Amino acid sequence: MEDVAALAGVSAMTVSRVLNSPEKVRASTRARVLAAVRELDYRPNVAARVLVTGRSGVLGVVSFDTTLYGPASTVYGIERAAREHDYLINIVSLDTLNRRSIGEAVERLRGQAVDGIIIVAPHVSAAQGLRGLPAELPIVVVGAAEELPFPLAAVDQHAGAAQATRHLLDMGHETVWHLSGPTDWVDADGRVAGWRAALAAGGCREPVPLVGDWTAQSGYDLGRTIARDPSVTAVFAANDAMALGLLRALSEAGRRVPRDVSVVGFDNVPESPFFAPPLTTVRQNFGEVGRHAFTLLMDRIGRPGTVGAHNRRIVAPELIVRESTAAFRG
Repeated sequence: MEDVAALAGVSAMTVSRVLNSPEKVRASTRARVLAAVRELDYRPNVAARVLVTGRSGVLGVVSFDTTLYGPASTVYGIERAAREHDYLINIVSLDTLNRRSIGEAVERLRGQAVDGIIIVAPHVSAAQGLRGLPAELPIVVVGAAEELPFPLAAVDQHAGAAQATRHLLDMGHETVWHLSGPTDWVDADGRVAGWRAALAAGGCREPVPLVGDWTAQSGYDLGRTIARDPSVTAVFAANDAMALGLLRALSEAGRRVPRDVSVVGFDNVPESPFFAPPLTTVRQNFGEVGRHAFTLLMDRIGRPGTVGAHNRRIVAPELIVRESTAAFRG
């Protein structure tokens, strides 16, 4: 740092400010210091930074080990928000989210001197593990199932499912069938609740939901049952992958989409505009979730004595209407 300061013609304290609080340094001075950093290939000593500032510039993320679009996109949204603010991310991926695994992951990250931890908790059963963590730790939860002593960032699953269902009812369909996600998933429960609320508000009959596992295979298997029932004219699938399997099953049975059956998915995966037909679906803004989670965590780190269970940032979803839905033909 002394070498960087000498080359830039500033004090070591100014170099420290540029590296740790750049917004407090004049732009011209900041540029000169950063040029010296690049020329000397300087790398701050993380251990020394922790000793001096009490901050490592590293955040921890605990997540369920999955390649599913929603959880994976959530982690990416958090990582992108942190990167925009010059923070690094250490990710611990778990096979199961329970009291023991979450506790061990948190302790592992604390041992790496992370400044704070974001826990992505898509399973209802994760609540037990989250309740076992000290409330004074700088922790933020993404998508938890219930009220916990930590700030929360999440997408409003209930509202998204209600939008999807109302869209189909507004097109004249007498009711809407639902391919749901697994019962132990927070998002699946929220989408079932939103679907039910929209049907109840419209005075519509509620079919028994068909439970899948988020995969296109389960959508296809359940879709074959739906395709055999001529009374089914509208289906809300809990994610786009199951909607894709449903489209295949309907096609094989000679049921045309949307002429015979209208279909809505959830997630707006990048491939959804290229389904046959292009899929009407619900977009989740994972980037916004990541930004909210990061901002909430920075607030917790800045005010370590607060627990902030009342701090909730709920992101509104958006219905994307494409060609897989149409008015009921009778």
